[in-house]
Amino acid sequence: MEKVKATVSGSIQNVGYRARVIDTARAFGLTGFVQNLNDGRVRIIAESDNGNLDGFLDAIRIKNTLINVDAVEVEHADATGDFDDFYKLVAGGETDERLDTAAEYLKKLISVTERGFSEMKEEMHSGFSEMKEEMHSGFGNLDSKMNVMIEKQNEMLGQQRETTAEIRGLREDLKSYMDRKFGEIESELDVIKVALKDNGILC
Repeated sequence: MEKVKATVSGSIQNVGYRARVIDTARAFGLTGFVQNLNDGRVRIIAESDNGNLDGFLDAIRIKNTLINVDAVEVEHADATGDFDDFYKLVAGGETDERLDTAAEYLKKLISVTERGFSEMKEEMHSGFSEMKEEMHSGFGNLDSKMNVMIEKQNEMLGQQRETTAEIRGLREDLKSYMDRKFGEIESELDVIKVALKDNGILC
């Protein structure tokens, strides 16, 4: 069994880096943990009995729109076999803070939905009112007004599609975040149970 201690630096906190590390470690069949440090870096302890540590270390050097790993300092050590999964260590109150963030995203989603449909309703009401007035005054200019109405309806449909796409994206982001969060909580509970059993507190 092999073990590495890695210290990662770069733009890696509060951008989903730890979740990516957990997914990657589990894909490589590793055990251990990932943890934010107060200085902005991230600490990773990983153990493997299948020789996948080098591939894992390459895979966590992530660079994308949000995550930018500058450097990974690696130290090899003797494996202890203390871990039965790969999980995240969190500071006090961190989980509550992330749940508050998720709730704030949900509020924004509701606001976007209400505002979008309210604007669409007003535009449709205005459009039909204009058409009604034109019909009362005569059919001479009805064709031109109908064209205007069709253009307005096309604009409203475009806005509706944009609003729907935005809502769908926010819902998918929130669902992904919550699924990952519950997975992390389950992993952390497993670690706590193991610790309690090891100390004779839990049978």
